[in-house]
Amino acid sequence: MTALTIGSEFETPARAAHLNARKFNRHTFWCGQSGSGKTYALGVVLEQLLLETELPLLVLDPNADFVRMQETRQAAHPESAARIAASDVRVFRSGPGASSPLKARYVDLSPASKAAVLQMDPIADAEEYNVLLHSEERALQDDTAEVVRRYRASGVPAETRLANRMENLQVLEWDLWSYGGDSVVDVIEERPRATVLDLGGFDHPAEPQVAALAVLERLWARRAERKPILIVIDEAHNLCPPNPRTEVERALTQQLVQIAAEGRKFGLWLFLSTQRPSKIHPNVLSQCDNLGLMRVNAPRDLAELEEVFGFAPAAMIRQAQNFRQGQALFAGGFIGEPTIVQMGERLTEEGGGDVDVPLRAPEGEGVSP
Repeated sequence: MTALTIGSEFETPARAAHLNARKFNRHTFWCGQSGSGKTYALGVVLEQLLLETELPLLVLDPNADFVRMQETRQAAHPESAARIAASDVRVFRSGPGASSPLKARYVDLSPASKAAVLQMDPIADAEEYNVLLHSEERALQDDTAEVVRRYRASGVPAETRLANRMENLQVLEWDLWSYGGDSVVDVIEERPRATVLDLGGFDHPAEPQVAALAVLERLWARRAERKPILIVIDEAHNLCPPNPRTEVERALTQQLVQIAAEGRKFGLWLFLSTQRPSKIHPNVLSQCDNLGLMRVNAPRDLAELEEVFGFAPAAMIRQAQNFRQGQALFAGGFIGEPTIVQMGERLTEEGGGDVDVPLRAPEGEGVSP
């Protein structure tokens, strides 16, 4: 097998711990409460996939934790550092002033997703929905004012209502839209070694969800090409909650449920990371065949993990409440037998991290007058 060295076995520290890279053709669930080292450890695994495989990675990153994936640490082995630095890693940032901005095209969305963005129901808003279905594909390639002006000038009541809806929801002002320009979807179709989408800098709460929806819809639409990709979703509860509340959340969750159920045979593999199993839609969670479990204290969460991941011994799952930072249980197809691991060191810089508490300087150590 192609072995990914991720740390050492907890019971036998002198023995390296390995994951089987070939078994990432299954969906993976990665879980750990805040402070467990979950995001840091996830970076260790992604670095090894970058080094030891040719599997393209798509990282949906809500907290900018992986935006420095190509920047290696001084302590990294020179050969590994050189290989990572030479990898085709592309990072797209959200928010104003980004050098490689994260952009998508509204016109690339499916009709149902376009309607979800505009909070329209095909029955309750039948006339406006019908206008949207038959509108020109240039609808959001123009300047915002031109789109609204054209609908208002038509004299058609349904188009006037649609213009009002666009203005009231301020959808056309989203920073996400490329207005006919380049889209991150086009880049992902090239299959770089890693594509990191920083989702955390948008102003509107639906923008990161729509960015993810645009990418996942395109991957699903072209699934018959069978071009493998590992879809890594950090803080996955933001994209596939058990009870989606908005139309956009419902569309996105539905797409992820479909990929979880049918994507494996097309090479669309999920790697979902979150703090609690109950925060993920059950139809996605139940499709995961690999488990990485860090510290989890809540008895209810441990019980759910025991029920869903029957291939992991219940006694080992319960040990997770006593794990120290950086310890993890691995079970499933990507490891020979369930094993508790002390995770190794990162090779690349972590984008995020905890903020230190400001402390008072000891007496006599203040700034000299």
